[in-house]
Amino acid sequence: MTFHEILNTILFNRKVIIQITIITMVFLFLVLLFIYPVTYSSEVKILPPEENKMSGISNLVGNTDFLSLLGSGASGGNSQLFAEILKSRTAAEYVVEDCNLMNFFKAENKQIAVEKTKKVIDVEVNKEGIIILTAEATTPLFARFSPVNDSTKLLSARIANSYVEALDKINREKLNSKARRSREYIERQLVQTKIIMDSAEVSLKRFQEKNKAISLPEQLEASLQTAAKLKSEIILAEIQRGTLAYNAADDGRLIEGIDRKLVELRKQYSNIEGGDKLSTDYMPAFKEIPALSLELARLYREVKIQNEVYLLLQKQFFTEKIQENKDIPTVEVLDKAIPPLKAKAPRLIFHTFVGGMIAFLLTSIVLLYLEKKNKLIKKS
Repeated sequence: MTFHEILNTILFNRKVIIQITIITMVFLFLVLLFIYPVTYSSEVKILPPEENKMSGISNLVGNTDFLSLLGSGASGGNSQLFAEILKSRTAAEYVVEDCNLMNFFKAENKQIAVEKTKKVIDVEVNKEGIIILTAEATTPLFARFSPVNDSTKLLSARIANSYVEALDKINREKLNSKARRSREYIERQLVQTKIIMDSAEVSLKRFQEKNKAISLPEQLEASLQTAAKLKSEIILAEIQRGTLAYNAADDGRLIEGIDRKLVELRKQYSNIEGGDKLSTDYMPAFKEIPALSLELARLYREVKIQNEVYLLLQKQFFTEKIQENKDIPTVEVLDKAIPPLKAKAPRLIFHTFVGGMIAFLLTSIVLLYLEKKNKLIKKS
């Protein structure tokens, strides 16, 4: 058929086409208004988590090369990590229980409800790092003008806010669990350090009583102070490395940073012990000290090192203990979810218009087909 034939056929049957289109639109509008389920959507916006802060042992030893995961309250993650937690089965299980979604979905078991819950949310992270979670809730048939309609609006907002609670709960458990592992590791180091410190103090006391040696020359004491400080930093860095390795999820790049720092600290400590061109002019090397003074220096140095390590470990121990037991929210909400005013679907006017256009096209196609068929019959 030519274009003019098609146009003539449509114009000739325009009344039938328009009637069918109007009837279809009216019928579709009534179905969407009174019968079709209504879907409501609520949105919650979550601020990006704070970056990990320098804290814990890395602060105590003056480390500025890397971020410590032993901190006291940093969120311990990024926006993408938070988004993945929100999509997790654990978060969905929390929401199913909190919002009683097994009844809402009429699910036979919790696993089915969890799978359905995961399908009604959408999580995205914008370029500013803000996390946007959208939760949907759909009414049953014939519910638009019933009390169920209002309860479904409320449920969509409740699901979104419940996901925020789930994120905060999971994140706090993660932080507290990490703090507990760190605290347990540091506690063992404290016990070992206390034993070594007590032994060093006893040895120093016995040496002083035996040899009537009480004080050290000022130059030697300055060397000892520097050496003790470096040695304590080495020990604490080793403990920090062990703690990071104990927390298996920690980034390997942090451990590499500690290893590089240890190499440099050990090099500086070795220079003080053996002497170098820069230090020997004003600070005597340990190898040049007379035997009796050297022994006293070594005992004094060991006591200084263990005392400093013990004090710093105690501070970190109580920091981790506080983190392990504190219950402070770790998620900041920018916009809390509220019940929506309008339905997300169906869109009455839009979908009715689209349905009318489809009815118009289908009716026209059918009439054109019948017209062509009649022409073929007449020719034959």
